[in-house]
Amino acid sequence: MTPPIIVGTLLALLPLAVMLQSQGTWRGDWTPEPAEPALRRLSHYLLSHYQKGTRPVRDWRTTTNVAIDLMVYAILSVDEKNQVLTTYIWYRQHWIDEFLQWDPERFDNLTQISLPVESIWVPDILINEFVDVGKSPHVPYVYVGYHGEVQNLKPIQVMTACSLDIYNFPFDVQNCSLTFTSWLHHIRDINLSLGRQPELVKFDRSVFMNQGEWELLYVLSHFQEFSVKSSDSYAEMKFYVVIRRRPLFYTVSLLLPSIFLMIMDIVGFYLPPNSGERVSFKITLLLGYSVFLIIVSDTLPATAVGTPLIGIYFVVCMALLVISLTETILIVRLVHKQDLQPHVPKWVKRLLLERATVLLCIRDRTQFSQSRTQTSGIPREVENNDSTAKMNPYSCEDPRECEALGGARHTPAFAGPSEGSVLMLGILREVTAIRQVLGKREDFREVAHEWLQVGYVLDVLLFRVYLVAVLAYSITLGTLWSVWRDA
Repeated sequence: MTPPIIVGTLLALLPLAVMLQSQGTWRGDWTPEPAEPALRRLSHYLLSHYQKGTRPVRDWRTTTNVAIDLMVYAILSVDEKNQVLTTYIWYRQHWIDEFLQWDPERFDNLTQISLPVESIWVPDILINEFVDVGKSPHVPYVYVGYHGEVQNLKPIQVMTACSLDIYNFPFDVQNCSLTFTSWLHHIRDINLSLGRQPELVKFDRSVFMNQGEWELLYVLSHFQEFSVKSSDSYAEMKFYVVIRRRPLFYTVSLLLPSIFLMIMDIVGFYLPPNSGERVSFKITLLLGYSVFLIIVSDTLPATAVGTPLIGIYFVVCMALLVISLTETILIVRLVHKQDLQPHVPKWVKRLLLERATVLLCIRDRTQFSQSRTQTSGIPREVENNDSTAKMNPYSCEDPRECEALGGARHTPAFAGPSEGSVLMLGILREVTAIRQVLGKREDFREVAHEWLQVGYVLDVLLFRVYLVAVLAYSITLGTLWSVWRDA
């Protein structure tokens, strides 16, 4: 070949070499470019002709089975007034997509790939009890296996309606359901199943945050079919989340102060009934309990359905304090201002000072009988002395008075008979008046003593009745709360 021909050939091949170098097909030593990554080739292979608007089955008669699983992560809030439970769960969905299958050997033995969730078909499974959209993070990808198994894993903040029973507050146990179902597809199109064994789901607390007010007891699962107006059936999977409130905070802040105030009210009965300090003490307790109820009113759950038992407990305790104050006022009124009161009726003496003392096992009841004997004997002596004084105007009780009267009687030379008799009659009248005043004062004192004894016995009787009522009420509530807590 002549040199001009060789030069022409080289000049003709030069543009081709420049073009190949610019396209990157060879570099200096003519090394070819490496192949496209397996993830890109597989993603292009799966999504290039994928139709996400239709159910991913080759035969329309085939039912898509969606396996559901959940794990409770936290109990965020329980709104008793609005009957709303807010939980944070880890939600899992598994189903088979027949159009997302491949041979791993063709794609560098790749068996699993993550794809955008917006690019594939996703079942329309919702929670029936949803009342509001929670602040759930968005997870943009799903995992797909080479057999077509799609795994949709995402955390969800669930705000659901729940029928909350607060009657047993603060020892209440709540059972709230989460119902997963397809909103449109019938059971012949989409069927639901449980992703794990029910026993594993029931006691799974591996991710639960157990430091809040509520404690997760267990999660029950149940599958059922339902139909609306005899139409096609729908599949639904129910999860029952059973939680229990931790009552320690409410026991310390609500129950113990109320119990202490009631104990002080019982101790107040040991103050003397004839002193006015008991009334002021009871009024102070009643005012203190009223302030306590105002403070704790915001802590108690409020619903339009019912009232918790602890609210009834507070109302009954307030009523018991009012009854205690009323009983104290009655006793204080009974043992004061006895000057305006008559003698204690016989039936009251027989009922309270005889039978009630035996029934109440009062130790000093013998003093009551002695005081009644003395009380009944004093008026008779006074009457006898008065009658003797009337019959003998010159009679006297003191021997010195008799000697003075006798000396005056044997000295007619020093005073006239008329003057001595008038003087003596005046003295006798004054002495008789003094004796009558002292006798009436003694009578009033005995009447006051009788009413004081009646008030003492009545106070003991009412105190024991009050104590029995408080103990019975406390034991009943304590038993109920213990049973509810251990249930």
